[in-house]
Amino acid sequence: MNSDGRGVNWSARAARRTTRLRPSSIREILKLTQTGEVISFAGGLPAAELFPVAAVRAATDRVLTERGRAALQYSTTEGDAGLREWIAARHPQVGIDGVQVVSGSQQGLDLVAKCYLDPGDSVAVAAPTYPGALRSFEPYEVRFQPVKIDDDGIVPESLEAALAAGSTLIYVIPNFDNPTGASLSVERRHAVVELARAYGVPIIEDDPYGELRFDGAELPRLVDLAPDVVIHAGTFSKTLVPGFRLAWLVGSPAALDPVVRAKQAADLHTSTFTQFIALEIVRSGLLEEQVDKVRDHYRGRRDLMLDALDRELGDPALGFRWTRPSGGMFIWVSGPDSLDTTALARAAIAAGVAYVPGEAFYPEPGQVSGLRLSYSVASPDQIESGIARLGHILRQGT
Repeated sequence: MNSDGRGVNWSARAARRTTRLRPSSIREILKLTQTGEVISFAGGLPAAELFPVAAVRAATDRVLTERGRAALQYSTTEGDAGLREWIAARHPQVGIDGVQVVSGSQQGLDLVAKCYLDPGDSVAVAAPTYPGALRSFEPYEVRFQPVKIDDDGIVPESLEAALAAGSTLIYVIPNFDNPTGASLSVERRHAVVELARAYGVPIIEDDPYGELRFDGAELPRLVDLAPDVVIHAGTFSKTLVPGFRLAWLVGSPAALDPVVRAKQAADLHTSTFTQFIALEIVRSGLLEEQVDKVRDHYRGRRDLMLDALDRELGDPALGFRWTRPSGGMFIWVSGPDSLDTTALARAAIAAGVAYVPGEAFYPEPGQVSGLRLSYSVASPDQIESGIARLGHILRQGT
């Protein structure tokens, strides 16, 4: 009851799970960078200047001209058959019945969590890991079992310990991990899926960055190695445009059966119109051209940032190290144990540069000496200037 004795006391009426819906610390940092005076390495946003606006406009016109009524109508929960066939063709181990179109990867994570997690369950996650996944899982009243990660991805021995302790779901970003930029080695990919089989525990393979490889050979997706234990999440957000909110889940029909029902209850289906436009684009061959353009752009930005870090923090006596990703959008910088990157974040913003403190990527709060940098949206001049400013702040903070 409100103070005047009338109406609804919404906070008292809110479901218990809402207390676990924490705000994104990354979004809060991004608010502080909106003045335009701060060089931001914080957000993992695609470079907007690369969006194929003219091609999207042309595809939209063709869809409205040739399939307008169908594009504006309700559709099936599983997604448009043509788009699902295109996705299935990229996963030879799984047919069209193993594809579910979703409204962004974030919805995919939520749907899988809703279907495969009960209160009190434990989720094995890399430490650090993508905070959006943690926020998706938390409302389902779960616990997190941190798993060690190094330059070759999650460590199998640490994962096995988490499974032996009772984890019922494994969450992994195998390609160009967010936040570390690390990729799971081929040997570890096989080890991870074999551990999942041995313990009978499903894997969520979150793969938004897999197409953004700059160096080295393509590595097998976990779902293609083990479609019996993996649900794979893919997306157009990092290769085409994030505004489509268009992504997909791939797995066995048995794995996706409850997900289809949960999706139907959530929003009936993903936008028919958006699916038709995306299908028009991929059938035209534009996506391959777009991915090449995005790769070249991000490769150059990565190289500039690595060179700048070498100049500013490369002295071994300073105690800093950082990942050298073969793709994706992120570099993880680690400092001496005494470095408090959360405390330094506001000083960095005051100096005109923003990053995400490492604390944001762990299930439990605490001092973390690491931080995440994104090179996807900054210009070459901003990278040079911003890393110089950041280097000064970090050196002062040790």
